[in-house]
Amino acid sequence: MASTGSMVGLFAGIGGLELGLSAHGWRTELLCEIDPGAQAVLGTRFPDVPLHGDVTKLRSLPSDIELVAAGFPCQDLSQAGRTAGITGERSGLVDEVFRLVRRKRGPRWLLIENVPFMLQLGRGAAMRHITDALEDLGYMWAYRVVDARAFGLPQRRQRVLMLASRTDDPREVLFGEDAGERPEDDPHGHPCGFYWTEGVRGLGWAVNAVPTLKGGSSVGIASPPAVRLPSGEIVTPGLVDAERLQGFDPDWTAPATDVGGLRAGHRWKLVGNAVSVRMASWVGARLDAPRAYTTDRQSPLKPGDPWPSAAWGRDREAYRVHTSTWPVREPYEDLSGFLEDSRLLSARATAGFLKRARMGNLRFQPGFIDDVENHLDRMGGFPEAAA
Repeated sequence: MASTGSMVGLFAGIGGLELGLSAHGWRTELLCEIDPGAQAVLGTRFPDVPLHGDVTKLRSLPSDIELVAAGFPCQDLSQAGRTAGITGERSGLVDEVFRLVRRKRGPRWLLIENVPFMLQLGRGAAMRHITDALEDLGYMWAYRVVDARAFGLPQRRQRVLMLASRTDDPREVLFGEDAGERPEDDPHGHPCGFYWTEGVRGLGWAVNAVPTLKGGSSVGIASPPAVRLPSGEIVTPGLVDAERLQGFDPDWTAPATDVGGLRAGHRWKLVGNAVSVRMASWVGARLDAPRAYTTDRQSPLKPGDPWPSAAWGRDREAYRVHTSTWPVREPYEDLSGFLEDSRLLSARATAGFLKRARMGNLRFQPGFIDDVENHLDRMGGFPEAAA
């Protein structure tokens, strides 16, 4: 059953959801995004699509749309952000989605994307807020935490994909296939990604992948991760690498450089906050070819239970779905051959990382700190003022 048609992208960012869905026939009729840099990208990459800035001032949606996509702001939900919650100044904007959907009287599909931490926030209050709102609007909902590595990209990036419908069964889209998680590679034979801006409380360690790309860091700047190569060298992916790690074409965010007043690192923020194009494309493929859902992999979700990595519900009843974060296993692009725009991590950045690492109590892979120290020696040793 074909399931393509016209759609709207709210909180569109740089168009990851829209681009991925377009590969399966979905036509974007309207975009809404408030960030000036992202607006510049959308205006260039989707030149014929009307673009609105402030979702709170958007009065209604086009009458003929079948899908509303909304990667609503995650700053108040993520562990890297303020964790203010679903009622935070930014993440509370999800209620604008429900307002517009209510006025539209229910498009066929509603697709929401966000960070997995939303499942834990407020002991589940954020998800209860969203699921209750959907059910009050007459929607059946399903969600699944999905890892970008399942689609072949060497980025360990998990996101919640939530799909709701009044007319169709979202379980047939999200739960129709499950490949099982791929065994982790041996860290001794592959590049390992980590965040050089961390080191005290966490590292984001990822084997044959970079950790989740993000728009900010614990030292207050937008920054790329670092990668320890098997040779012991420490490099950082370039911006083009980051765009490709999200499934975009190289220089997809270049139009943002034409916006006055934006810092050079703003493109990193745009990429870090984006939706993986391949993840969205998988949803598009599944919308186009749903598969029958069987109840043998589900169990009741009782009030007060923590939200699992996959579930569905309607009419104030919810069920846990026993499935992995890898719906498919697309051919994996090893990190060793993926990076094309990398450079050596600077002495200043390396020294700053070592300083933070020595202050904390983290355990590191054998030989890792030795490699970092040797890299610093090759880069000229500790600078006078380390980061």
